[in-house]
Amino acid sequence: SETNLLDQWGSEGPELLWKAEGAGRGYASPAVSEGRLYTLGDGLSTAPSGDTDEYLTCFSAKDGRPLWKTKTGPAWTQGKLSWQGSRGTPTVDGEHVYVLTPHGQLICAKTQDGAIVWQINLKEDLGGTKADSWGYSESPLVDGDKLLCTPGGPKATLVALQKSTGKVIWKCVRPDDVGAGHSSIVISHVGGQKVYVQNTGGGPMGISEDGELLWDYDITPPTAYIPTPIIQDNYVFTVAGYGTGGALLQQVPAANGKVSIKEIYGPKTALGNKHGGVILVDQRLYGGAEDRNIIYCADLKSGEILWQKRGSGANSISLIAADGKLFVRFQNGTMALAPLDPQGYAETSSFTTPGSGASDSPSWAHPVIANGQLLLREGDTILCYQISK
Repeated sequence: SETNLLDQWGSEGPELLWKAEGAGRGYASPAVSEGRLYTLGDGLSTAPSGDTDEYLTCFSAKDGRPLWKTKTGPAWTQGKLSWQGSRGTPTVDGEHVYVLTPHGQLICAKTQDGAIVWQINLKEDLGGTKADSWGYSESPLVDGDKLLCTPGGPKATLVALQKSTGKVIWKCVRPDDVGAGHSSIVISHVGGQKVYVQNTGGGPMGISEDGELLWDYDITPPTAYIPTPIIQDNYVFTVAGYGTGGALLQQVPAANGKVSIKEIYGPKTALGNKHGGVILVDQRLYGGAEDRNIIYCADLKSGEILWQKRGSGANSISLIAADGKLFVRFQNGTMALAPLDPQGYAETSSFTTPGSGASDSPSWAHPVIANGQLLLREGDTILCYQISK
């Protein structure tokens, strides 16, 4: 919803307002609320020597000054170095912030000082399982008094908790579910009722407000199911990488509050996206093709590719749209700006963020725009750029 943003930047990028250190290793994006910024990381540069644990951190959104940090558990050290680190962006709700660690520890803390209010483990306490070996990275969904998240698997595929206490309200089971993916739950409305939509490791599912499984759509599980579903009216666009592609489903209201689904088109491999995510603007999809530096624009309803263009950066792409512009973040640290145009892609500006380019620390954290500022995470560092006119 941001407006009045710069149409181009200099070769060094827009004005750098501040740089904060102490975010730790990881790929969680900043969450901005009420003048504060929250993220998750391990091995903080500001932690005591030898402390490699993971922390939920809070900074001033005005100047990047660190306000508090709360230890959330051990670091995630599985797999090669570039796969390690925290990856779940916190969810802020008034006086509380919720975060899910790669180990499955769901924590509710106070936004004022980081004091932990309650915590629960999705694996140990709820019997959750992951569909891959890369740990949890979901951002929990706050809806009224409920907090929803995805332990995954056939015991508690998706759960609703009391956000004030962590007590289980209901569990939704998807029979034979292969385990949680990496996406976050979104809300849709079908025939006058609320439907929660989520991707697990085997494809999307729809859940009623009281926890009933309304529908599911099985897809051959890819290596990892990562991007969050897109909702447009009754439609659900679901996408994954590793050769899976994107599919469009229509949710159809039925009798007695039931919902069925109609396949508009099955998975189209040309729409595949690994982990940078896909966005929808004016009935058109924009995203990075798999993990390559190729941006595509496609028609939502048909899945037809309208254009594909190679960007100035390298490897995977995450992007956001604001004020008629595309803000495109590449894995090698290139940040580009282009008009949001269904006819084609032409960059007006690009720059390389300081501290980027290391093969073991790719620029995978998604960019964030808040209050006329662009926030970019490079591992332990958060950079804040002025992008309003």
